Amino acid sequence: MSVESTDVTTENKEIVEKIFDQMAAGNVSALSAAMADDCRWILPGNWSWSHNWGPKETVLNGLLRPLMAQFNNQYRFEADLILADGDRVVVQARGYGLTKGNEPYHQTYCLIFQLRDGQLVEVVEHCDTALVERVLEPIAPT
Repeated sequence: MSVESTDVTTENKEIVEKIFDQMAAGNVSALSAAMADDCRWILPGNWSWSHNWGPKETVLNGLLRPLMAQFNNQYRFEADLILADGDRVVVQARGYGLTKGNEPYHQTYCLIFQLRDGQLVEVVEHCDTALVERVLEPIAPT
Protein backbone atom coordinates (compact mmCIF):
# COMPACT_ATOMS: atom_id res chain seq x y z
CA MET A 1 0.00 0.00 0.00
CA SER A 2 1.42 3.38 -0.98
CA VAL A 3 1.80 6.31 1.40
CA GLU A 4 -0.85 8.18 -0.61
CA SER A 5 -3.43 5.40 -0.25
CA THR A 6 -2.57 5.09 3.47
CA ASP A 7 -3.24 8.82 3.91
CA VAL A 8 -6.58 8.54 2.07
CA THR A 9 -7.53 5.50 4.14
CA THR A 10 -6.69 7.28 7.40
CA GLU A 11 -8.47 10.47 6.36
CA ASN A 12 -11.63 8.62 5.28
CA LYS A 13 -11.73 6.56 8.48
CA GLU A 14 -11.38 9.75 10.56
CA ILE A 15 -14.22 11.42 8.64
CA VAL A 16 -16.57 8.50 9.31
CA GLU A 17 -15.46 8.26 12.96
CA LYS A 18 -16.33 11.94 13.43
CA ILE A 19 -19.73 11.43 11.83
CA PHE A 20 -20.55 8.57 14.22
CA ASP A 21 -19.16 10.45 17.23
CA GLN A 22 -21.48 13.35 16.41
CA MET A 23 -24.49 11.08 15.85
CA ALA A 24 -23.84 9.27 19.14
CA ALA A 25 -23.85 12.71 20.82
CA GLY A 26 -27.27 13.49 19.28
CA ASN A 27 -26.27 15.37 16.12
CA VAL A 28 -28.16 13.23 13.60
CA SER A 29 -27.62 15.83 10.86
CA ALA A 30 -23.89 14.95 10.82
CA LEU A 31 -24.60 12.15 8.35
CA SER A 32 -26.56 14.28 5.89
CA ALA A 33 -24.02 17.10 6.16
CA ALA A 34 -21.29 14.69 5.04
CA MET A 35 -23.16 13.52 1.93
CA ALA A 36 -22.18 14.68 -1.54
CA ASP A 37 -25.02 15.97 -3.71
CA ASP A 38 -24.80 12.82 -5.85
CA CYS A 39 -24.78 10.43 -2.86
CA ARG A 40 -26.60 7.10 -3.26
CA TRP A 41 -27.99 4.93 -0.44
CA ILE A 42 -28.44 1.30 -1.38
CA LEU A 43 -30.58 -1.20 0.50
CA PRO A 44 -29.72 -4.45 -1.31
CA GLY A 45 -31.75 -7.61 -1.43
CA ASN A 46 -35.32 -8.56 -2.13
CA TRP A 47 -37.49 -7.00 0.57
CA SER A 48 -39.94 -4.09 0.77
CA TRP A 49 -37.30 -1.40 1.36
CA SER A 50 -34.79 -2.64 -1.25
CA HIS A 51 -33.88 0.22 -3.54
CA ASN A 52 -31.05 2.36 -4.83
CA TRP A 53 -31.89 5.79 -3.39
CA GLY A 54 -30.23 8.88 -4.87
CA PRO A 55 -29.22 11.63 -5.25
CA LYS A 56 -28.83 13.23 -1.80
CA GLU A 57 -32.20 15.02 -1.78
CA THR A 58 -33.94 11.72 -2.61
CA VAL A 59 -31.96 9.94 0.12
CA LEU A 60 -33.01 12.58 2.65
CA ASN A 61 -36.61 13.22 1.58
CA GLY A 62 -37.48 9.77 0.28
CA LEU A 63 -35.70 7.53 2.78
CA LEU A 64 -34.09 9.03 5.88
CA ARG A 65 -36.68 11.65 6.91
CA PRO A 66 -39.65 9.28 6.42
CA LEU A 67 -37.73 6.63 8.36
CA MET A 68 -36.94 8.94 11.29
CA ALA A 69 -40.56 10.16 11.34
CA GLN A 70 -41.56 6.65 12.46
CA PHE A 71 -39.84 7.05 15.83
CA ASN A 72 -41.30 8.80 18.88
CA ASN A 73 -37.97 9.55 20.47
CA GLN A 74 -34.52 10.35 19.27
CA TYR A 75 -32.93 7.45 17.45
CA ARG A 76 -29.42 6.64 18.71
CA PHE A 77 -26.87 5.38 16.24
CA GLU A 78 -23.45 4.14 17.45
CA ALA A 79 -20.47 2.52 15.76
CA ASP A 80 -18.92 -0.58 17.29
CA LEU A 81 -16.20 -1.13 14.70
CA ILE A 82 -14.81 1.00 11.87
CA LEU A 83 -12.45 -0.42 9.25
CA ALA A 84 -11.11 1.43 6.21
CA ASP A 85 -9.30 0.69 2.98
CA GLY A 86 -8.79 3.50 0.48
CA ASP A 87 -12.10 5.13 -0.40
CA ARG A 88 -14.19 2.52 1.47
CA VAL A 89 -15.04 2.57 5.16
CA VAL A 90 -16.98 -0.32 6.74
CA VAL A 91 -18.89 0.27 9.95
CA GLN A 92 -20.49 -2.28 12.26
CA ALA A 93 -23.10 -0.29 14.16
CA ARG A 94 -26.11 -0.43 16.45
CA GLY A 95 -29.24 1.67 16.53
CA TYR A 96 -31.76 2.14 19.31
CA GLY A 97 -35.16 3.72 19.26
CA LEU A 98 -38.85 3.33 20.01
CA THR A 99 -41.35 3.52 17.17
CA LYS A 100 -44.49 5.65 17.35
CA GLY A 101 -46.31 2.33 17.76
CA ASN A 102 -44.22 1.76 20.92
CA GLU A 103 -42.23 -1.06 19.33
CA PRO A 104 -38.59 -1.28 20.44
CA TYR A 105 -36.23 -0.92 17.51
CA HIS A 106 -32.79 -2.29 18.35
CA GLN A 107 -31.11 -2.64 15.00
CA THR A 108 -27.73 -3.96 13.90
CA TYR A 109 -25.98 -2.66 10.79
CA CYS A 110 -23.10 -3.24 8.48
CA LEU A 111 -22.65 -0.03 6.49
CA ILE A 112 -20.20 0.30 3.63
CA PHE A 113 -19.35 3.93 2.89
CA GLN A 114 -17.57 5.15 -0.21
CA LEU A 115 -15.98 8.59 0.03
CA ARG A 116 -14.74 11.03 -2.57
CA ASP A 117 -13.01 14.28 -1.67
CA GLY A 118 -14.05 13.93 1.98
CA GLN A 119 -17.76 13.37 1.27
CA LEU A 120 -19.99 10.31 1.27
CA VAL A 121 -20.91 9.29 -2.27
CA GLU A 122 -22.36 5.86 -1.55
CA VAL A 123 -23.78 4.00 1.43
CA VAL A 124 -24.65 0.31 1.22
CA GLU A 125 -26.72 -0.66 4.25
CA HIS A 126 -27.12 -4.22 5.50
CA CYS A 127 -29.45 -4.59 8.50
CA ASP A 128 -31.93 -6.87 10.24
CA THR A 129 -34.58 -6.82 7.51
CA ALA A 130 -36.99 -8.97 9.54
CA LEU A 131 -37.03 -6.29 12.25
CA VAL A 132 -37.69 -3.56 9.69
CA GLU A 133 -40.55 -5.54 8.12
CA ARG A 134 -42.05 -6.33 11.53
CA VAL A 135 -42.09 -2.90 13.21
CA LEU A 136 -41.77 -0.19 10.52
CA GLU A 137 -44.10 1.01 7.81
CA PRO A 138 -42.68 0.43 4.32
CA ILE A 139 -41.26 3.42 2.49
CA ALA A 140 -42.08 3.41 -1.20
CA PRO A 141 -39.26 4.38 -3.53
CA THR A 142 -39.94 7.57 -5.46
